[in-house]
Amino acid sequence: MKTAISAAVIFLVACSARGQTSQAPAKSEKILTANEVIEQIKTHVGVPWKEPTVDTFKAGDPQTGVTGIAVTMMATLDVLQRAATNGQNLVITHEPTFYDHMDNPGQLPQGEDDAVLKQKREFIAEHHLVIWRFHDYWHRRKPDGVEEGNVHALGWEKYQDPANQYLFTIPETTVAKLAEDLRVKLHAAVPRIAGDREMKVTRVAFSPGSAGFRRETGALEMPDVQVLVAGETHEWETVEYVTDAHTEGRAKALILLGHIASEQAGMEGCARWLRTFITTVPIEFVPTADMWTPPANAKPAR
Repeated sequence: MKTAISAAVIFLVACSARGQTSQAPAKSEKILTANEVIEQIKTHVGVPWKEPTVDTFKAGDPQTGVTGIAVTMMATLDVLQRAATNGQNLVITHEPTFYDHMDNPGQLPQGEDDAVLKQKREFIAEHHLVIWRFHDYWHRRKPDGVEEGNVHALGWEKYQDPANQYLFTIPETTVAKLAEDLRVKLHAAVPRIAGDREMKVTRVAFSPGSAGFRRETGALEMPDVQVLVAGETHEWETVEYVTDAHTEGRAKALILLGHIASEQAGMEGCARWLRTFITTVPIEFVPTADMWTPPANAKPAR
């Protein structure tokens, strides 16, 4: 998915919930519908709402009364099963539910007849789930909600460039040690490194998700940026660019965390943010399991 980050600043660029939930609504309080919850989000996000956007309902009836909210990075079937078990019938997801950026199943060869898609839709309908995507405007918020969540999880507030939220000056370390720190704190199963693992670095650009070649190289072209941290990218684009830069003797490296790991802390932050103004519905962060299997001898990410 293309992360919605402004080109002006773009070079930047499982476990259980954290145990923090809102109090259940009192019997005398009005039960909010899914649509009313989303309208509150639109009011509080601080960015004028405009179309087109992928931030729309993807499944279910928006007029459904909300019994609980599950906030997640990706509404996989596993996440939906856990939400349904916990009585959370509104799922707020950052990424698509139906395998396409626009949630258009027509991209599948068999379309709506695809067996995997049909089973997922049947589960959603059977459990009366409502799914809404919160992608564009969580990124457009100031600060970017995903980046803010990452900074919080890493404890990098004091290292963040005041002029560019995607740039950081950290204590000197090596690329390999930085990757390990990111793996542990952001629960990344299998971080990948391009460039010199032992290169010493202090200046980092962090572009969550998949910002694209132009934006990623925009970060790497900055003379003082030594390493770019990103979610995922095409190997023939940014990965090859960094590999060639390394061969030329340039102090450039790339750490890829995986798309989920690079943005998941941002959705945990979203759950914390929602609790500041939605107080009558239980809200829980439901982490998406990392889709990549780590090596047999690696420590588990969670």
